[in-house]
Amino acid sequence: MATASEVVSKSNSSRLTSDEPDLRAAIIDEIRVAARAARDASAHHGKQAKAVHEFRKALRRARAVLALVQDALPRDARKAAREALRDARRAVGAARDQAVAPETVGRLALSDADRDTAHAVLDAATAAVAPAPEIEMALAEGAARAAAEVEVVEAAMPADIAWATLIDGLAAEYRRARRARRDAKGDRRAFHSWRRRSKELLHQLDLLARYGGDKLTAMRDELSVVVDTQTDAVDLLMLRDLVRAHAEGEARDHLIDTIDGQLRPLMKASRRAGREPFRRKPAQVARRVSRAVRGLAPDAEA
Repeated sequence: MATASEVVSKSNSSRLTSDEPDLRAAIIDEIRVAARAARDASAHHGKQAKAVHEFRKALRRARAVLALVQDALPRDARKAAREALRDARRAVGAARDQAVAPETVGRLALSDADRDTAHAVLDAATAAVAPAPEIEMALAEGAARAAAEVEVVEAAMPADIAWATLIDGLAAEYRRARRARRDAKGDRRAFHSWRRRSKELLHQLDLLARYGGDKLTAMRDELSVVVDTQTDAVDLLMLRDLVRAHAEGEARDHLIDTIDGQLRPLMKASRRAGREPFRRKPAQVARRVSRAVRGLAPDAEA
């Protein structure tokens, strides 16, 4: 299978390299902006649930942009940065789930018995979440680690970043997302993986759309619709995990069966929505992106 690098080479790469020094600056700036957003979220002066949401969103964006240049970074620097961002997000994952769960329960069609079980699960999940001061500390520590990793990544990144590197990074993420969508037929874990991969791919397209004009903007918008269709299903997957962790016996099994009955059609509809955006092979996507960015500067078509 041809890599994106080979695709670019066959597509007159000389036209793709005139702005390469700016690509490095753009990547560093994007990661830095995401780290600052995480820092701002950690210093919230409002609702902690919103702070957690914004913090996790910022770090996911940083992780997605980092993946674009993964082949240009030394293995140790790449691994350390990826793990730091992952661990910072996971540290407040339970707080995020607890904040979203009540609204998810509210959207479900439940019998009185199932609703009683669901409310008991919510109470148990709330009790299990770390106290607010610990969450604030996790946010602050995660933001500090993200900021430190920006400096490490900048120092490790080569002076020049080629378009082929970014296209390879995006094609690799697309390949993982496409495979996860294929595996998500009836597989809840694969569906959740598809969601994560799709969101990171969306962040990557959002950045590259500044270089690729209308064509990449259309790709980004098409994928954004798919990500929206995944939301309710992923929230139910999260609630399902909470029920498994905090309920027991027949009440737990009955509520899980109820959730599954409403989850399956959501997963099916989302996979159907993703059929066209994920129809192309990774090499075809690489060629499409290569043609879109050829010779364009940032915001050239804005």
